[in-house]
Amino acid sequence: MRFVDAEDGSPAITGLTRSLEEDHCTLRWIWPSGIDAVYIERMAAGQSADGFGNKGEPKLYTRAEYKANNGYQTRIEGIGIVAFTVYAYQEGDGGPLLIQQANRENRIEISAGRAKIHYSVMSKSGLFRKFKTVQIQVTAEVPIAKDVLCYVKKQGGYPANKEDGMAYPFVAPFDAGKNMLPAIEIGKEDYVRLFFTDGKTYGQLYELISV
Repeated sequence: MRFVDAEDGSPAITGLTRSLEEDHCTLRWIWPSGIDAVYIERMAAGQSADGFGNKGEPKLYTRAEYKANNGYQTRIEGIGIVAFTVYAYQEGDGGPLLIQQANRENRIEISAGRAKIHYSVMSKSGLFRKFKTVQIQVTAEVPIAKDVLCYVKKQGGYPANKEDGMAYPFVAPFDAGKNMLPAIEIGKEDYVRLFFTDGKTYGQLYELISV
């Protein structure tokens, strides 16, 4: 089995869509003329490799199965983004061929759900002290890399976003469960909140909740 790049006139998968009902997903697409089977690849979005050796879990799926099931049905579990690629399947002189499409119309991404990250910021200050002590607690459903989150400090009020104050990185990853971080000292009029370092990327994987 080998990949070949699509050329003008090559059979191409088009109209790839998905429908979700709880954790059940159905993929549908338009079959090109003369193609009676496809290979469906499932992998975590962002993974890449040449060939199936290091890629998802390829599955041969026939037009007859598609018709009987009104599409391709699978379950979506866990968290993160799952990518499906549907390759037109042909028999070549040297064996089976899978058509790679540069237009990526044969690829679709689906959110498998977001893991919850709860956090709280506790502070203590003395009447005559210029500083207050702050302790952050993070409770995560799954392990979290240290560069997913940052804390932002702002004088005079709580920051509204990552850019609304001074952002600081965390120096260690977070375990699944409760993480009590070392106490820090900040100004008496400073306020702290947690944010994603990259909201567009990590907001698809996690839900950040202040408690």
